[in-house]
Amino acid sequence: MKQVLATVLIGTLVLSSCKPKYEKPESSAGDLDVTRFVMIGGSHTSGYMDDALYYEGQQYSIANLVSAQLQKVGSGPFYQPYMSSNSVGVSGQGMSRFKLGYKTDCLGVTSLSPVRLASSGDVAAFGSNVYNSSQTFGNFGVPGMTVTVVNVPSYGALNPFFGRMSSSGTASVLGDAMASSPTCFALFVGIEDVLPYAQGGASNGTMVQGATFSIAYEQIVQSLTANGAKGVVSLIPDITEMPYFTTIPYNGLNLTPDKVASLNAIYNPIGISFQEGPNGFMIQDPTAGTFGVRNMVAGELVLLSTPLDSVKCNSMGSVFPFRNEFVLTLDELSLIRAQIADYNNAITAIASTYNLAIAKPNEVVKNLQSGIVYNGITLSAKFVSGGAYSLDGIHFNPRGNAIISNEFIRALNDKYNASIPAINAVNYPSVTFP
Repeated sequence: MKQVLATVLIGTLVLSSCKPKYEKPESSAGDLDVTRFVMIGGSHTSGYMDDALYYEGQQYSIANLVSAQLQKVGSGPFYQPYMSSNSVGVSGQGMSRFKLGYKTDCLGVTSLSPVRLASSGDVAAFGSNVYNSSQTFGNFGVPGMTVTVVNVPSYGALNPFFGRMSSSGTASVLGDAMASSPTCFALFVGIEDVLPYAQGGASNGTMVQGATFSIAYEQIVQSLTANGAKGVVSLIPDITEMPYFTTIPYNGLNLTPDKVASLNAIYNPIGISFQEGPNGFMIQDPTAGTFGVRNMVAGELVLLSTPLDSVKCNSMGSVFPFRNEFVLTLDELSLIRAQIADYNNAITAIASTYNLAIAKPNEVVKNLQSGIVYNGITLSAKFVSGGAYSLDGIHFNPRGNAIISNEFIRALNDKYNASIPAINAVNYPSVTFP
């Protein structure tokens, strides 16, 4: 009996000694000095989501999420220009934020849809400055800010989102960011240099040209690195891959036999015909022959700004072709994508010159087109239900921001021999259903 007991004990000890031990990786800042972190960027950096700047969105801003992970390896406190916690938010057009609610269309069909939280936004927030000299901000994400205005004095007079957080009436974004002597930084600018043009269907304004972009971008990097700070710059995603541009199909003109006959009676004389089922929407196009109208073709995009009630009940997109402001043609898309590529080439070259890390959220945006699986959760670019974007179809929701934040963390770890913990994005909220 003693021999059997001894054998069992020996076997137990052997098994115990062979059991693998999991050791949690040590967090480390590596070659970074993360004492004072700042992030400069546009609306995506600020926490703008659901088409507004509001308190909860700011809590999940990319800047705040990255900072929280840096604090685990020695970074100091991080302050943001918070909106009031009970604010309805405010957009660049003075509207409140979106929420998911029930909406009845012109056909009397009620369904879930983004609806405004209030009849107007919290424009009063623009009238009060929240700057605090004892708690200087680390998040310099300013909705609407292009690369060329980051270093412009008195920018707050031009952009109320910066006006409410600026240190003075003559301050620039870069000047205020540098006032805290950052030792580590992230730069995520350039989306706003092309976004308004694309959102307007390439019919309003222009994009910042590549040479101008490159000069302004390098000036920002020169200032941020002047005192030895290290950091990460970000490539710009192809915004036309976001739900705002991809939700409505180009061939969403679904016709019954009677509608086919009606439209053929109008358009056959100019050489355009329709068939039962899906057809390309009709659009205005000055290059399309004598009459300047044609069907949309595969690859062209209908914008989410399109008034769908007018499509359903007032023959918009068929009898009355879409105006250019609601679509992006193949030629317009080619121009936009070439401009983004030009920006990214400049960013890559500047990052190489100044030996900086490069984040690639553009790869995340591209992969969301077909869908990704993150910790067992499927995420995609599908509007509302995809789980990564907010209700404006351009800015990410908290879960999407967490995934993008991990791209910045990955880039810092790879470049500077750091072990900054990644974020478990599954722990962050997505779209809230009523």
